[in-house]
Amino acid sequence: MFQPGLKGVVAVQTAIASVDGDIGELRYRGQLVETVIRGRSFEETAYFLWYGQWPDDVQVENLQHQLLSYRKLPAHIVEMAQLLPKETSLMDASRTLVSAYTHSEFQTLPSAEQAVALTAALPVMTALFYRLQNGQQALSPRDDLGHTANYLWMITGQPPTNGQTQALETYLKLTMEHGMNASTFAARVTISTESDLVSAVVSALGTMKGPLHGGAPSGVIDLLDTIQTKDRINAVIADKLDRGEKIMGFGHRVYRTEDPRSIVLRKKCLELQGEDSWLDLAIAAESHIIKGLNARKPGRALYTNVEFYAAAIMRSIAMPTQLFTPTFSVARIIGWTAHALEQQDHNVIFRPQSEYIGT
Repeated sequence: MFQPGLKGVVAVQTAIASVDGDIGELRYRGQLVETVIRGRSFEETAYFLWYGQWPDDVQVENLQHQLLSYRKLPAHIVEMAQLLPKETSLMDASRTLVSAYTHSEFQTLPSAEQAVALTAALPVMTALFYRLQNGQQALSPRDDLGHTANYLWMITGQPPTNGQTQALETYLKLTMEHGMNASTFAARVTISTESDLVSAVVSALGTMKGPLHGGAPSGVIDLLDTIQTKDRINAVIADKLDRGEKIMGFGHRVYRTEDPRSIVLRKKCLELQGEDSWLDLAIAAESHIIKGLNARKPGRALYTNVEFYAAAIMRSIAMPTQLFTPTFSVARIIGWTAHALEQQDHNVIFRPQSEYIGT
């Protein structure tokens, strides 16, 4: 039976993650996401999604060592980044640089280590081209910084504060994986042809670029910029609702309750309350917005989605809007590669049917 967009069609059996939109649950490897990421680093959470078990101290150390070693980009990638037109979008640049990443040494690596290499390289490529694009000197990775902190360093040239690193790392861990979304499906389709992992990630990046999937939460930034101060919240929201405008950051295609990722991000923002005025504004605005939406649209049950607090966090760490979707990709590459590896283990090529409706 034809289903537009394959909505509701089960195309994959997976042990990586599950999304239950009716009750608002996201699970990594069977465990609630809020439990999985609590007290765990980016590296530990990535290992858990890739291998299905928590790493011991030696395995964490080995993974950290691998990620450090693969931060150094091959010379041809750096040269290519320098040759790309500066007006190239960051997602286009990332896709191009990843597509060229494969080389003889990389091809000899087992697939699981290729996933680690691509995970280490993608944020470095992103930061490299961002700085070149803006006429800034490219920075070398720092071996004394973890995955998240190094990404912030390479973008800004400033050592990030502990609060900034915590806020961004929470976002990255929460968005590593989200079931059979469009970019993950694209990665699995590509790898199912017995293509390589680089091609699977390139397919996923091309899919993530689309505004219906990886579109940056710039609308939430615009909303917070319009509100500016807590005393303006009610007036701004009332004006937007009077005009029939959509309030960005509320409602989700999958979740019929509150997005579980937004709950975790809200908790992190509350922990950091008082450290950043934008986080404080977002916390204050959320309850007023929910109240206004419920009054104007009874029965709609519009809840906060992950974009609302993600935007607040990005704004608080001064992340430029053009880096939002690339940063989303820096997180989601874990899910893409985990699914690609799972597809390789039990591969059947995707070959759906089409229904002819011509004359």
